[in-house]
This record gives sequence, C-alpha cells and structure tokens, in this order.
Amino acid sequence: MVQIRSLEPFDEANVVDLWSEVFPDGALHNDPEASLKRKLEVDHDLLLVAVVDDRVVGTVMGGYDGHRGWIYSLAVLPKYRWRGIGSALIHEAEERLKSRGCLKVNLQVRASNESVVEFYERVGYHVEERVSMGKRLYD
Repeated sequence: MVQIRSLEPFDEANVVDLWSEVFPDGALHNDPEASLKRKLEVDHDLLLVAVVDDRVVGTVMGGYDGHRGWIYSLAVLPKYRWRGIGSALIHEAEERLKSRGCLKVNLQVRASNESVVEFYERVGYHVEERVSMGKRLYD
C-alpha cells in the first residue's frame, strides 16, 4: 500500500538517490542534492514522497507564488510505475495547492518526453499554446 506524505528528514538521502536515477540530467540547476536543499528552504510541505514498505518510491514538488502553482520533479522508480503512484502524488500536490488558494497549476515537460506528456494528459493536464522560456543565472 502506498502512503503519500510530506518529506521527513530521514527521507532525504532516498530522494537524492531516486532523483539521480530518474533524472539523469547533469545540469547544475537539476543537481539532486542542491535541488532538495533549496526546496527545503521554501514550502517544505509541498515536497511529497510516495512510500511503499518504508521505501521512498516517488516524489513530487509543488510551488505556489500566490498567482499560479507549479509541479516539479514528479518521479516514480521504474519498478513502481503503472500502479497509480504518480497520479496519487499529483492529486495530493494539487489538493495542497488548492488549500493555499491556487486556481491554476502549470508544469513543464521536455517535448521529447512523449510518455510523460501522455501521463499528464491522462491526469487532466493539457498542452497550452505558450512559449516556455528560461535563463540560467549561472555560468
């Protein structure tokens, strides 16, 4: 049985391991340890873990700036996919964002990651006509 809850300090190493496996992107802003540390400084209760048999098998981060909510770092270990864990994580993140007054949630997916786009469409998200722009503030 899966339990969805806020991250606890004893989960941190497992989350870093999970993100290292699921997100093999080497970009500085995606470094698992640094990302976790930064998130723990802001909206700690919006960093959720999925736990099965005392093992962290999934995560999601939510963010809210008072205008829109964001979903980041939805990750489920490959062995635990297709069990509803990703959907449960998204649902709990959305509920927590709604409780803060959030009316709209955004997320970004790499265009090449079609299976992830399909997942988000199954849980109610839609591709919007927008241009996503970014700027790295480091060299």
